[in-house]
Amino acid sequence: MKTNKEKLVIQSVCGSIHHPTMHGSGHWVGYDGYGRIPVGPGGITYNYQIGDSCMCIPGDHVEPGVSIKNMNDKENNALQTLSCIGNQAKVTSGDAKGSIGFVTGTHGGVDHVMVYFDKEILEMLCIGDHIQIKSCGQGLKLLDHPQVFVMNLDPSLLEHMHLKEQNGCLEVGVTHIIPAYLMGGGLGSTTMMSADYDIMTQDKETVAALSLHDLRFGDIVAIMDHDNHNGPHFHKGSVSIGIIVHSDSYTSGHGPGVTVLMTANQQYLKPYIEPEANLANYMIK
Repeated sequence: MKTNKEKLVIQSVCGSIHHPTMHGSGHWVGYDGYGRIPVGPGGITYNYQIGDSCMCIPGDHVEPGVSIKNMNDKENNALQTLSCIGNQAKVTSGDAKGSIGFVTGTHGGVDHVMVYFDKEILEMLCIGDHIQIKSCGQGLKLLDHPQVFVMNLDPSLLEHMHLKEQNGCLEVGVTHIIPAYLMGGGLGSTTMMSADYDIMTQDKETVAALSLHDLRFGDIVAIMDHDNHNGPHFHKGSVSIGIIVHSDSYTSGHGPGVTVLMTANQQYLKPYIEPEANLANYMIK
Protein backbone atom coordinates (compact mmCIF):
# COMPACT_ATOMS: atom_id res chain seq x y z
CA MET A 1 0.00 0.00 0.00
CA LYS A 2 1.37 3.39 -0.99
CA THR A 3 1.88 5.85 1.88
CA ASN A 4 3.90 8.96 2.67
CA LYS A 5 5.88 7.15 5.37
CA GLU A 6 9.23 8.25 3.89
CA LYS A 7 8.32 11.88 4.66
CA LEU A 8 7.11 11.40 8.23
CA VAL A 9 9.07 12.97 11.07
CA ILE A 10 10.68 10.46 13.44
CA GLN A 11 11.24 12.12 16.80
CA SER A 12 12.10 11.04 20.33
CA VAL A 13 9.58 11.53 23.14
CA CYS A 14 10.06 10.26 26.65
CA GLY A 15 8.13 9.54 29.83
CA SER A 16 8.64 7.85 33.19
CA ILE A 17 6.73 4.88 34.56
CA HIS A 18 3.94 6.58 36.49
CA HIS A 19 2.86 5.47 39.95
CA PRO A 20 -0.86 4.59 40.22
CA THR A 21 -2.84 7.46 41.71
CA MET A 22 -5.91 7.55 43.95
CA HIS A 23 -8.20 10.39 44.97
CA GLY A 24 -8.98 10.34 48.69
CA SER A 25 -9.78 6.81 49.81
CA GLY A 26 -10.35 5.74 46.20
CA HIS A 27 -13.96 4.79 47.02
CA TRP A 28 -16.71 5.65 44.58
CA VAL A 29 -20.12 4.34 43.58
CA GLY A 30 -20.47 2.53 40.26
CA TYR A 31 -23.32 2.47 37.76
CA ASP A 32 -24.92 -0.37 39.76
CA GLY A 33 -25.10 1.59 43.01
CA TYR A 34 -22.32 -0.36 44.76
CA GLY A 35 -19.30 1.37 46.28
CA ARG A 36 -15.83 0.01 45.48
CA ILE A 37 -12.13 0.73 45.82
CA PRO A 38 -10.99 -0.82 42.51
CA VAL A 39 -7.51 -1.26 41.11
CA GLY A 40 -7.06 1.48 38.53
CA PRO A 41 -4.66 2.67 35.83
CA GLY A 42 -0.94 3.33 36.10
CA GLY A 43 2.24 1.63 37.23
CA ILE A 44 3.40 -1.74 35.93
CA THR A 45 0.65 -4.30 35.36
CA TYR A 46 2.32 -7.72 35.40
CA ASN A 47 -0.49 -10.12 34.58
CA TYR A 48 -2.52 -8.34 31.89
CA GLN A 49 -1.08 -7.67 28.44
CA ILE A 50 -2.33 -7.18 24.89
CA GLY A 51 -4.14 -10.32 23.76
CA ASP A 52 -5.64 -10.89 27.24
CA SER A 53 -9.31 -10.30 28.06
CA CYS A 54 -10.10 -6.73 29.10
CA MET A 55 -13.46 -7.76 30.58
CA CYS A 56 -14.51 -9.06 34.02
CA ILE A 57 -11.32 -7.77 35.64
CA PRO A 58 -11.68 -6.72 39.31
CA GLY A 59 -10.43 -3.25 38.44
CA ASP A 60 -11.45 -0.08 36.59
CA HIS A 61 -9.73 1.35 33.48
CA VAL A 62 -6.80 -1.01 34.07
CA GLU A 63 -3.95 -0.44 31.62
CA PRO A 64 -1.97 -3.43 30.31
CA GLY A 65 1.82 -3.51 30.65
CA VAL A 66 3.62 -0.27 31.50
CA SER A 67 2.04 3.19 31.92
CA ILE A 68 4.23 6.25 31.37
CA LYS A 69 3.74 9.98 31.80
CA ASN A 70 5.53 13.33 32.19
CA MET A 71 4.64 15.63 35.08
CA ASN A 72 5.20 18.68 32.85
CA ASP A 73 1.86 19.13 31.08
CA LYS A 74 3.27 20.47 27.81
CA GLU A 75 5.81 17.66 27.59
CA ASN A 76 3.13 15.12 28.43
CA ASN A 77 0.81 16.50 25.75
CA ALA A 78 3.59 15.91 23.23
CA LEU A 79 4.22 12.41 24.59
CA GLN A 80 0.54 11.51 24.26
CA THR A 81 -0.01 13.10 20.88
CA LEU A 82 3.17 12.01 19.11
CA SER A 83 3.26 8.44 20.46
CA CYS A 84 1.57 6.12 17.97
CA ILE A 85 0.44 2.52 18.29
CA GLY A 86 3.35 0.28 17.32
CA ASN A 87 6.12 2.85 17.94
CA GLN A 88 9.33 1.40 19.30
CA ALA A 89 9.90 2.06 23.02
CA LYS A 90 13.29 1.73 24.73
CA VAL A 91 14.12 1.66 28.43
CA THR A 92 16.80 4.30 29.08
CA SER A 93 17.40 3.91 32.83
CA GLY A 94 17.36 1.27 35.56
CA ASP A 95 18.01 -2.47 35.54
CA ALA A 96 16.18 -3.00 32.22
CA LYS A 97 18.11 -0.27 30.38
CA GLY A 98 18.31 -1.03 26.67
CA SER A 99 15.23 -3.27 26.58
CA ILE A 100 12.86 -2.76 23.65
CA GLY A 101 9.05 -2.73 23.60
CA PHE A 102 6.31 -0.88 21.72
CA VAL A 103 3.41 1.51 22.30
CA THR A 104 -0.02 -0.12 22.75
CA GLY A 105 -2.26 2.87 23.42
CA THR A 106 -2.97 6.30 24.85
CA HIS A 107 -5.45 6.95 27.66
CA GLY A 108 -7.13 10.30 28.23
CA GLY A 109 -8.08 11.59 31.66
CA VAL A 110 -5.10 9.99 33.39
CA ASP A 111 -3.03 11.06 30.35
CA HIS A 112 -0.92 7.92 30.05
CA VAL A 113 0.87 6.20 27.19
CA MET A 114 0.90 2.39 27.53
CA VAL A 115 3.84 0.26 26.45
CA TYR A 116 4.31 -3.48 25.97
CA PHE A 117 7.41 -5.28 27.24
CA ASP A 118 8.03 -9.02 27.57
CA LYS A 119 7.26 -10.43 31.03
CA GLU A 120 10.91 -10.91 31.97
CA ILE A 121 11.50 -7.21 31.24
CA LEU A 122 8.52 -6.18 33.38
CA GLU A 123 10.17 -7.87 36.37
CA MET A 124 13.26 -5.65 35.98
CA LEU A 125 11.36 -2.37 35.62
CA CYS A 126 10.66 0.06 38.45
CA ILE A 127 8.36 3.02 38.99
CA GLY A 128 10.21 6.09 37.69
CA ASP A 129 12.28 4.30 35.04
CA HIS A 130 12.53 6.32 31.84
CA ILE A 131 11.08 5.04 28.56
CA GLN A 132 12.01 6.74 25.27
CA ILE A 133 9.72 6.34 22.27
CA LYS A 134 10.73 6.71 18.66
CA SER A 135 7.56 8.53 17.68
CA CYS A 136 6.33 8.31 14.10
CA GLY A 137 2.89 8.14 12.52
CA GLN A 138 0.98 11.39 12.98
CA GLY A 139 0.51 12.77 9.48
CA LEU A 140 0.49 9.32 7.86
CA LYS A 141 -1.49 9.30 4.62
CA LEU A 142 -2.74 6.44 2.46
CA LEU A 143 -2.00 7.74 -1.02
CA ASP A 144 -4.43 5.41 -2.78
CA HIS A 145 -7.15 6.12 -0.19
CA PRO A 146 -7.00 9.88 0.45
CA GLN A 147 -10.50 9.95 1.98
CA VAL A 148 -9.33 7.78 4.90
CA PHE A 149 -7.97 9.94 7.74
CA VAL A 150 -5.26 8.09 9.68
CA MET A 151 -4.00 8.90 13.19
CA ASN A 152 -2.06 7.29 16.06
CA LEU A 153 -0.70 4.56 13.77
CA ASP A 154 2.93 3.58 13.20
CA PRO A 155 3.50 2.82 9.48
CA SER A 156 5.10 -0.53 10.37
CA LEU A 157 1.91 -1.64 12.14
CA LEU A 158 -0.17 -0.64 9.12
CA GLU A 159 1.87 -3.07 7.05
CA HIS A 160 0.99 -5.95 9.40
CA MET A 161 -2.75 -5.28 9.61
CA HIS A 162 -5.18 -7.42 7.63
CA LEU A 163 -6.21 -4.93 4.95
CA LYS A 164 -8.04 -5.46 1.66
CA GLU A 165 -8.55 -3.05 -1.21
CA GLN A 166 -11.68 -3.42 -3.31
CA ASN A 167 -13.23 -0.93 -5.73
CA GLY A 168 -11.51 2.04 -4.10
CA CYS A 169 -12.58 0.98 -0.61
CA LEU A 170 -10.18 -0.01 2.16
CA GLU A 171 -11.44 -2.99 4.19
CA VAL A 172 -9.99 -3.55 7.66
CA GLY A 173 -10.13 -6.75 9.71
CA VAL A 174 -11.76 -6.20 13.12
CA THR A 175 -12.82 -8.47 15.96
CA HIS A 176 -16.01 -6.56 16.86
CA ILE A 177 -18.38 -4.04 15.33
CA ILE A 178 -19.58 -1.42 17.83
CA PRO A 179 -22.80 0.57 17.28
CA ALA A 180 -22.59 4.33 17.78
CA TYR A 181 -25.00 4.36 20.71
CA LEU A 182 -22.53 2.45 22.92
CA MET A 183 -19.81 5.10 22.82
CA GLY A 184 -19.52 7.13 26.02
CA GLY A 185 -16.65 8.53 28.09
CA GLY A 186 -14.47 10.80 25.93
CA LEU A 187 -17.28 12.23 23.80
CA GLY A 188 -16.90 15.98 23.50
CA SER A 189 -13.16 15.83 22.80
CA THR A 190 -12.01 17.96 19.87
CA THR A 191 -9.40 15.42 18.77
CA MET A 192 -8.69 11.72 19.21
CA MET A 193 -4.99 12.16 18.41
CA SER A 194 -4.00 12.19 22.08
CA ALA A 195 -6.52 10.09 23.97
CA ASP A 196 -9.30 7.49 23.71
CA TYR A 197 -13.02 7.10 24.28
CA ASP A 198 -15.01 4.33 25.89
CA ILE A 199 -17.46 1.61 24.90
CA MET A 200 -20.31 1.61 27.45
CA THR A 201 -20.83 -1.91 28.79
CA GLN A 202 -23.47 -1.40 31.47
CA ASP A 203 -26.27 -3.18 29.56
CA LYS A 204 -25.68 -6.94 29.93
CA GLU A 205 -28.07 -7.97 27.16
CA THR A 206 -26.30 -5.76 24.62
CA VAL A 207 -22.88 -6.95 25.78
CA ALA A 208 -24.00 -10.55 25.26
CA ALA A 209 -25.66 -9.86 21.89
CA LEU A 210 -22.52 -8.20 20.50
CA SER A 211 -20.11 -10.68 22.18
CA LEU A 212 -18.36 -7.81 23.94
CA HIS A 213 -17.46 -10.17 26.78
CA ASP A 214 -14.83 -11.51 24.32
CA LEU A 215 -13.05 -8.15 23.96
CA ARG A 216 -9.28 -8.23 24.52
CA PHE A 217 -6.60 -5.63 25.06
CA GLY A 218 -5.24 -4.89 21.58
CA ASP A 219 -8.35 -5.88 19.62
CA ILE A 220 -8.98 -3.87 16.46
CA VAL A 221 -12.65 -2.78 16.43
CA ALA A 222 -14.97 -0.73 14.22
CA ILE A 223 -17.27 1.99 15.56
CA MET A 224 -20.15 2.50 13.16
CA ASP A 225 -21.67 5.89 12.34
CA HIS A 226 -18.92 7.78 14.17
CA ASP A 227 -16.70 10.34 12.48
CA ASN A 228 -13.39 11.18 14.20
CA HIS A 229 -11.74 13.76 11.96
CA ASN A 230 -12.04 16.42 14.68
CA GLY A 231 -13.14 14.50 17.72
CA PRO A 232 -15.84 11.84 17.94
CA HIS A 233 -19.41 12.55 16.88
CA PHE A 234 -22.36 10.69 15.42
CA HIS A 235 -22.44 10.87 11.63
CA LYS A 236 -24.62 8.41 9.74
CA GLY A 237 -22.57 6.44 7.23
CA SER A 238 -19.17 7.11 8.80
CA VAL A 239 -16.94 4.52 10.45
CA SER A 240 -13.96 4.72 12.79
CA ILE A 241 -11.41 1.95 13.30
CA GLY A 242 -9.66 1.76 16.67
CA ILE A 243 -7.88 -0.43 19.17
CA ILE A 244 -8.83 -1.50 22.71
CA VAL A 245 -6.34 0.11 25.11
CA HIS A 246 -7.70 -0.27 28.65
CA SER A 247 -10.09 -2.49 30.59
CA ASP A 248 -13.79 -2.36 31.31
CA SER A 249 -15.15 -0.03 34.01
CA TYR A 250 -17.73 0.13 36.79
CA THR A 251 -18.17 3.85 36.14
CA SER A 252 -21.35 5.08 34.46
CA GLY A 253 -20.79 5.87 30.80
CA HIS A 254 -17.42 4.14 30.66
CA GLY A 255 -15.93 0.81 29.59
CA PRO A 256 -13.08 -0.51 27.44
CA GLY A 257 -11.16 2.39 25.87
CA VAL A 258 -10.62 2.81 22.13
CA THR A 259 -7.73 4.72 20.58
CA VAL A 260 -8.76 5.67 17.03
CA LEU A 261 -6.60 4.63 14.05
CA MET A 262 -8.71 5.55 11.00
CA THR A 263 -11.93 7.30 10.13
CA ALA A 264 -13.87 7.86 6.89
CA ASN A 265 -17.23 7.45 5.20
CA GLN A 266 -18.23 3.79 4.77
CA GLN A 267 -17.99 4.33 1.02
CA TYR A 268 -14.21 4.43 1.49
CA LEU A 269 -13.60 2.45 4.70
CA LYS A 270 -15.33 -0.76 5.78
CA PRO A 271 -14.74 -3.37 8.49
CA TYR A 272 -14.90 -7.12 8.10
CA ILE A 273 -14.78 -9.66 10.91
CA GLU A 274 -11.34 -11.14 11.51
CA PRO A 275 -11.10 -12.92 14.92
CA GLU A 276 -7.28 -12.64 14.98
CA ALA A 277 -7.24 -8.86 14.44
CA ASN A 278 -5.28 -8.09 17.60
CA LEU A 279 -2.13 -6.08 18.16
CA ALA A 280 -0.45 -9.08 19.80
CA ASN A 281 -0.78 -11.07 16.58
CA TYR A 282 0.70 -8.22 14.54
CA MET A 283 3.57 -7.12 16.79
CA ILE A 284 4.72 -10.06 18.96
CA LYS A 285 6.78 -12.68 17.20
